[in-house]
Amino acid sequence: MATKSLAFASLFIPLLILPIAIAHSHDHENSVSPFEFIKQLEGRKKGDHTKGIHDLKLYLHHFGYLNGDFTHVDDDEFDSLLESAIKMYQLNYHLKPTGTLDSRTVAQMMMPRCGVPDIVDGMNWMGYETKDRDGHGQGLSFDRRPKWPASKSHLTYAFLPNTPEAAMHPIERAFKAWSSVTHFTFSQVSDTAKSDIQIGFNRGNHGDGKSFDGKGGVLAHAFAPTSGVLHYDADEAWSVGDVPDAFDLETVALHEIGHLLGLGHSSIPGAIMYPNITPGTSKGLHAEDVKGIKALYNF
Repeated sequence: MATKSLAFASLFIPLLILPIAIAHSHDHENSVSPFEFIKQLEGRKKGDHTKGIHDLKLYLHHFGYLNGDFTHVDDDEFDSLLESAIKMYQLNYHLKPTGTLDSRTVAQMMMPRCGVPDIVDGMNWMGYETKDRDGHGQGLSFDRRPKWPASKSHLTYAFLPNTPEAAMHPIERAFKAWSSVTHFTFSQVSDTAKSDIQIGFNRGNHGDGKSFDGKGGVLAHAFAPTSGVLHYDADEAWSVGDVPDAFDLETVALHEIGHLLGLGHSSIPGAIMYPNITPGTSKGLHAEDVKGIKALYNF
């Protein structure tokens, strides 16, 4: 995204105040990132028994790399299953698959990210390579991905009352961007009960089974078709455009709308469907995102 002139950026100052004020209006007992604990595990490998490994297992379970219920198990052992999960994570993020918590792996895991798992129902979508119209190319078929029915190409969206007004235009622009490369059209409606998609800002446990974790961890999440739910974490510092130490509303909306349409995560860092985002940056749709949505809906 091109750098804005000072005069142009100044027009957005009123818009920036509201989301960031909301992000900082909630006091936290601990302002440290929820992923900070991973830093203390750097260098750990199979056979180690260290406090915090149990939390790492929960992290990898949340994002699809470990199966099973770890919530009631006091297990700080670095076992074979954890080693295999870390190797898969490293492969997805183009890291050397050592199975150990080297510095690059730790740095990657600590980055703020989308709350949607990388691996869903055992399917590792980050490893796919999109096929062309003739079916050439390797990787997963999109046949198992959830999608909107062919009869549903126009989708309505509505903002929940907890949505800051300053966030609405960036999200609207994100819908327009996806409309320009797909067969979908979108329109805003006022009645959330009748809309296909509901958008809101929430904190902590907000009733959808996917609790937010405070500042610096999971930024947002969205549900696959045809659930139509997109939630931002209200505890984050949100901005319109590139603002230091804040996350661009439109960039995150582009990513989450991709999930709303049925796309999984991409392993290509330049793609909008890459799981992580760096504060103070923004980006748009990538060729891989366009290939993915066209492969999913066969157009």
